[in-house]
Amino acid sequence: MPALDSRVVAQGEAFAANRAALAVQLERLRALEARTRDKSAASAPLFAKRGQLLPRERLGALLDPGAPFLELATLAGYCVDHPDPERSVPGAGLLGGIGFVSGVRCMVVADDSGIDAGAVQPMGIEKFQRLQQVALAQKLPFIHLVECAGANLLDYKVETFIHGGSGFYWLARLSAAGLPVISVVHGSSTAGGAYMPGLSDYVVMVRERAKAFLAGPPLLKAATGEIASEEELGGAEMHAAVSGLAEYLAEDDADALRITRELVASLGWNAALPATSAGAAYAPPRYDADELLGIAPCDQRKPLDMREVIARIVDDSAFLEFKPAYGAATVTGHAAICGMAVGILTNNGPLDPAGATKAAHFIQLCCQSGTPLLFLQNTTGFMVGKAYEQAGMIKHGSKMIQALANANVPRITVHCGASFGAGNYGMSGRGFMPDFCFSWPNARTAVMGAEQAATTMAIVMEGSMRRKGKEVDQEAIAAMRARVVQTFERQTDAFFTSGRLLDDGVIDPRDTRKVLACVLAVCDEARRRALHPVQFGVARP
Repeated sequence: MPALDSRVVAQGEAFAANRAALAVQLERLRALEARTRDKSAASAPLFAKRGQLLPRERLGALLDPGAPFLELATLAGYCVDHPDPERSVPGAGLLGGIGFVSGVRCMVVADDSGIDAGAVQPMGIEKFQRLQQVALAQKLPFIHLVECAGANLLDYKVETFIHGGSGFYWLARLSAAGLPVISVVHGSSTAGGAYMPGLSDYVVMVRERAKAFLAGPPLLKAATGEIASEEELGGAEMHAAVSGLAEYLAEDDADALRITRELVASLGWNAALPATSAGAAYAPPRYDADELLGIAPCDQRKPLDMREVIARIVDDSAFLEFKPAYGAATVTGHAAICGMAVGILTNNGPLDPAGATKAAHFIQLCCQSGTPLLFLQNTTGFMVGKAYEQAGMIKHGSKMIQALANANVPRITVHCGASFGAGNYGMSGRGFMPDFCFSWPNARTAVMGAEQAATTMAIVMEGSMRRKGKEVDQEAIAAMRARVVQTFERQTDAFFTSGRLLDDGVIDPRDTRKVLACVLAVCDEARRRALHPVQFGVARP
């Protein structure tokens, strides 16, 4: 397979400017993630007084030491919980990602009870359900470290209550699919949250700390007049000895996590997993991934040669390009990442009829060979204009979308630059449900660019004034243009879109190869694993 030749001038002014701009964005990303960690860690004295581990300490004790852990959606809820970026605490009150427990690849979720006692945060339900859906699609055991104060009744929203029920739906689907669901109850699991252990296949509860009840003492007294203690209603010892909700009674957090690791090890989860052909010997890229910071522009009006990106993430920088002379602005071809074959689709310009046709052809060929698809988004959308409409842009774009929507191989998307208009759809944006979707900090997503949107609305507004016989008010048009630009610029930002779970996380471009290797391995294992589904989720006696 031929290797790509890089033309990047690492000492150039443009390279230095790109690197400096992206470094600022990466510093912003790390600062936001640190804000969440610090907010949770501030509860350390209270947790120590209660003899508890902090949520991140629980996660660390559960996961295999030194094994990779891919944390997902770290910015979920950013600027949704509070509109002021300086006061927003991202993460949506949950820690979640894919890691190894006793050698088994699992989806692990921990309530971040160091923040507001684990109360449900804005976007928390959406994040939890996204993690459940990934676990189901990728055939991962689901482990939940539970300590949740429930919904904040002072900020009650009926839609949160209604949509929250889907979390229980997905728990039942996971169990019925043959995927173990394990709850480790470290603290409170109240009201609807009580169904988390109730719908789990295995439950570990911590003595004197874990509580699970449909109605706590205050609500019970208000509803029926009955007076009962928390332990009588839903303590760990009661559930282990009387109700049968808990299979395992732990002495403290560390003991609960030890039991969980032993439980996962006892499942023999990997025993029947067929051997993989992935992971064969491979050479690293010939070019330094650090150079990606200087290659990717933060200004979407500046070109980004995606072959330079490919050269820094694929094995030996080798790329067998498919139909390079046809629809040349659309780049397609075969490569490998850490020994795992991929079909790559990306853009060095808008999608035109030839490019869309080529992409549809290539997607179908990858489905024929069982090759996962990697979409590196960098497009201003589909071409418009009389010539392109007459050439069949609509039907050729639709052909590409048909192939994409019905592809039967894993699809992974990385937003590397612009993602505008229907190009977001055609290149496997979130709406087309890729297996995983990540963004670089410089990525921008919108129906169109801010200036194009403002100009479009200015033309419409001016035309409306003329049709009504009014004098064109240039000041009003200018004010409207400014509002549109501001609205679009704010919402196109990768941090804004990630805060609304429109991807699975913002990543450092230098980590792209590692992240892709991780999720490709997850997808590969899922396709090789045979489950033993049952008609219904496992019911408790």
